[in-house]
Amino acid sequence: MRLGQTSVVHFGSSIVSSVLGFAATVYIARMLGAEPLGIYHLSVGLVSWLAILGKVGISDAISKRLSEGVEREEYAAAGTAVVVAMFVVVAGGIVLFRGRVVDYVGYPVTGYIVLILLVVLLNSLINALLVGLHQVHVSGILSPLRTGGRAVTQIALIAAGISTAGLFIGHAVGLLLGIVIGAYYVVRELPSVSLPERRHFERLGDFAKFSWLGGLQSQMFSYTDVVVLGFFVSSGLIGVYAVAWNVAQFLILFSGTIRTTLFPEMSAISAAEEPQAVARIVEQSLSFGGLLLIPGLFGGALLGERILRIYGPEFPKGTAVFTVLIVANLFMGYQNQLLNTLNAVDRPDLAFRVNGAFVGINLSLNVALVYLYGWLGAAAATAGSAGISLLVAYYYVSRLISFDVPWREIASQGAAALVMTAVVYAGLTVENTYDLLNHNFATVLVLVAAGATVYFVGLLGLSTEFRTTVRRNLPPLGPYLPG
Repeated sequence: MRLGQTSVVHFGSSIVSSVLGFAATVYIARMLGAEPLGIYHLSVGLVSWLAILGKVGISDAISKRLSEGVEREEYAAAGTAVVVAMFVVVAGGIVLFRGRVVDYVGYPVTGYIVLILLVVLLNSLINALLVGLHQVHVSGILSPLRTGGRAVTQIALIAAGISTAGLFIGHAVGLLLGIVIGAYYVVRELPSVSLPERRHFERLGDFAKFSWLGGLQSQMFSYTDVVVLGFFVSSGLIGVYAVAWNVAQFLILFSGTIRTTLFPEMSAISAAEEPQAVARIVEQSLSFGGLLLIPGLFGGALLGERILRIYGPEFPKGTAVFTVLIVANLFMGYQNQLLNTLNAVDRPDLAFRVNGAFVGINLSLNVALVYLYGWLGAAAATAGSAGISLLVAYYYVSRLISFDVPWREIASQGAAALVMTAVVYAGLTVENTYDLLNHNFATVLVLVAAGATVYFVGLLGLSTEFRTTVRRNLPPLGPYLPG
């Protein structure tokens, strides 16, 4: 399967997953309000931090070693053994300190946290195995299945009168669905089991001792602000912040697809040749890393209040936070591409330094700015630390690989986004003046669709590389695209 087609499959799956998650969150927010959502997201954030201890970087190490194509069964078995052992240790700690966990969250969540931790770790293991086996498209398809399973279960339980507990049960069910289906494809690729030797654990450890900080960086980007806010603000405000964050993260989906798709290819090439051999792929990853993030920033700034209003009347107060979080995702989208390169060329030591910079700055800024400015400070801390770590990542990659930043492509995306912004602003002005649709959700839907159409048509006209990529991966459109 071509890389572009793999990306389309993975991204399409991510879009379906996000739409399902959006629908479920809107229903939950309107039925339960912001406070139960705050309890749920605070607990999920806590699990995400605990999962770092349960993986200690082993997921990235599994993907890396399997993608090299040598002794895959042994590395898969070694990685599975490490994940299971670490779950037992971390789960024991949760039970031991269950009183403090309940006091922090404000809800009896110990059993749910242990259950979700188990399925999160198993899900991470399955995804790592699939990526390492070059089954990225399968990994992508599992995303909407997990989200759909979670959404259906949560909605059904809430309709049955099981409120906050239903959120946790549905979360576990969705992940379990992905685990079962993903395991089938893993077993199909690795039908036999081979006992690992000590050297297999050691080689995983050699990569994991650096990559564990990458897992910490990823979770800190997604959940540090929520976890720190848990000490300073109410569950209701955390619920509003979590909704704003989830909507903002929709825009980084394509960047994540590019990263996931390119990793096994860059890993295989760099293992056979010099790191410089992946320079062109690095440039391509940066060319498309901001494909949705750049227009999303402009569109989000214009439509943020109306988008958040869909969730209920208490959510639009997070509009300013929403805009800042889109900036954070823009910086992180590009940083992730560069960090992906360092891991793919087997330089987890340099990735470790980038992640270390992010972790230190993010934690420091969150504590200081949340204390001073509340939830807006949390968003600013996330954006600031992402921006600084982007510069650090660029410094290390440019020292290792000679590549050109695709400024022309980024400028084309920016120009197309400006045209899109003018069209959306005009449409919004007309609606605010004449109230033609008289329905908030319909207004958002129409303006987003119009903006996306203008943006992509404009980009097709401005960017030769974008036209070439579309023509290569969507043959039926080829005759209709300009040269």
